[in-house]
Parts: sequence; structure tokens; C-alpha cells
Amino acid sequence: MALIGGELGYRLLRRIAPRDAHDANAPDPSEADTKLKQYFGADLFDQIAGKTVIDFGCGRGGPAVEMAANGAGKVIGLDIQERLLEICRDKADRAGVSDRCHFTTCASERADILISKDAFEHFEDPGAILRIMAGLLKPDGYVLAAFGPTWLHPKGGHLFSVFPWAHLIFSETALIRWRADFKADGATCFKNVAGGLNQLTIAEFERLVAESPFQIEWLDTVPIRGIGLLKAKPLREFGSSLVRCKLSLKR
Repeated sequence: MALIGGELGYRLLRRIAPRDAHDANAPDPSEADTKLKQYFGADLFDQIAGKTVIDFGCGRGGPAVEMAANGAGKVIGLDIQERLLEICRDKADRAGVSDRCHFTTCASERADILISKDAFEHFEDPGAILRIMAGLLKPDGYVLAAFGPTWLHPKGGHLFSVFPWAHLIFSETALIRWRADFKADGATCFKNVAGGLNQLTIAEFERLVAESPFQIEWLDTVPIRGIGLLKAKPLREFGSSLVRCKLSLKR
């Protein structure tokens, strides 16, 4: 339950985070490091060598192009935004890997490996997404997912975390009203802001996987500032900057 809402919450947010302050130092997403090995392990390119890989929610295509350039047999980039897919196609062409990269809004070919990066906390219905992912894999295929920060992290509200845990202190209504001062998309709740925020916790993710066609092969958390104590289960919800996991299909 949020502590501050209504008119007071809105006015405090306007004072704490005035219009556009949140964008002042935002990186250019087209220049961002894909961090594939940091997210999925130093052996990632060995895993994908010669394999068909789906980049689920490929965005601007950086990871897909990098995987194609580092040994993947074929990379299928999936995204619902056609304008981003055009950027992806141009990027693949300039990198000389357009013969191994295919960008589309849907896929019929099943993959050996499905990659999901920085996405699970944004899906409106992550349980439904897990079922869709299962249908995109070969019987012995698997998912490598990395996402975060999750909801109880100090910055788990992403844009709404104007200071640590602000998204838990202020009500959703006050935060959405504050956002409307600089975003004109008509969003009325966390789930329908651009990109979406589903308030996912690690425990909820584990529950959703248990109810899905998948099982968790392994799950690892990356603690804030490398503080090992924050990997402990009682603390990981509040202290995990990143969640990484491998999901395989149940037999």
C-alpha cells in the first residue's frame, strides 16, 4: 500500500522531479552496449554456434546482429513495432549479416534457443508470454532470460523511481498523473505506459514459470554493487539488480 497519494503525492513529485528531469542523462539506446556475455554467460557464443536463435523483443536489433556476427546459424528478431524492425534490418545490412538475420512480428520456425533480455518486467501478461515462448522452441530448446530490476528493487519502478523505492511510497495514481505532465500517451496505469511495468517480483516469476510449460534449470541474481549478502533469498527481492535464468521445456 502506497504511503502518499492524491494531490499531495502529485505536488511532491512535481517538486522532487520537475518536467523532463528524468531524461536529462538518458543514454541513446542505439549506442547502448548489448552486454550479451554479461547477461547470459561467457560461453553464450559457443552455445549459439550454428543454432537457430530467436531474440524475443529484439528492439533495435543490437543483440540479434551481434549473435549473427558471432556464430549463430540464424537469428530471428521478434518485435511488435514495425518501425523498430526497419531499424534492425538496416543495422543487419550495415553489419553484413542480413543473410543470417530475419526481423518480423511473428515467427513460424522453431528455434534451438530463445533469448529474452530486459523484457519480463515489462510484459503485460508474462504468464501468457511464457506459453508463447514454449510454442516457438524445438522440443529440446531452451530460454535464456535476463531482466531487472524487479519491482521491489530500489529502482524497480524504472521511470517512476525518482528516488529509491519512490514507486512504493507514492500511489500509482499520483505517479501516473505526474508522468502525464511530460508524456502525452494517455496511460492510466503502470501496465499501459510505454514499455509497460507489470510489478513483477522474483517470487512471482518463479510461480509463473512453475505454472507454465517450462521448468527452471538455473536462476541466478546479480546483487546491487556485488554485495554477496543480497543474494540470500530473504534479501534478493530488494537487492537484485538483475535476474538471469535458463528455462527448459517440461518433459
